[in-house]
Amino acid sequence: DAGETGGAGHGRRPCILHGYGGFGVSIPPSYNPLALAWVAAGGTFVIAQVRGGGERGARWHRAGTRAGKQRVVEDFHAAARTLIEQGLTSADRLAVFGGSNGGLLVAAAAVQRPELFAAVVSASPLLDMVRYERSGLGAAWRSEYGSADEPDELAWLLALSPYHRVQPGVAYPAALFSVAAGDVRVDPFHARKMCAALQWATVGARPVLLRTDPEAGHARRAVSSSVTMNAEVLAFCADQTGLRAEVDVSGSS
Repeated sequence: DAGETGGAGHGRRPCILHGYGGFGVSIPPSYNPLALAWVAAGGTFVIAQVRGGGERGARWHRAGTRAGKQRVVEDFHAAARTLIEQGLTSADRLAVFGGSNGGLLVAAAAVQRPELFAAVVSASPLLDMVRYERSGLGAAWRSEYGSADEPDELAWLLALSPYHRVQPGVAYPAALFSVAAGDVRVDPFHARKMCAALQWATVGARPVLLRTDPEAGHARRAVSSSVTMNAEVLAFCADQTGLRAEVDVSGSS
């Protein structure tokens, strides 16, 4: 699903591509203040309904689990390439955003194909897939990802794991990793390690940042905290994709 101001024919706009792709969770069209603010400012916002979600039923979900998790990343890459090939955006104007399992998705996509993206925002993410079972609720997610205790499954977890795919000497996209100090589902160590690894490895000029909310949990936060986070995510994406607001979103004339 995509939204943009101005209709077709306005060329390659700054774009946020959002996805989740796990646990049979669907992302149906719904009110999204982050998307609304981005589109009102002149950007394009896209939701990629990839395998692992529930949009097309149980088989669609199962196709994106365990050894099939790489298919989810490939679906997301295909969505990004389609946006670029159809002239809706360009690689230097494309940001990706996801949280939790979606944070894993966007980080994996950006590490595997860094040339496709200008920026990645990964919130409360799983990123070290070899050790994800050892903290938080990780042990409960083996049916979705597999277990590093099993040699065959360790192989596909290593291939997927964004932290283990980081290579020195690569110009990676700008990255913003956001964590909550009170997160008991996904340990903040994932984002902290990944941020450090990318800062060490990248040869590009784009920033690699870590944002910590000292009071929030994995999915619950005060409204004021949510507003602040969304504003910072949008500002980061706008800065990295070149978005300049075309409308006055304050309500004044």
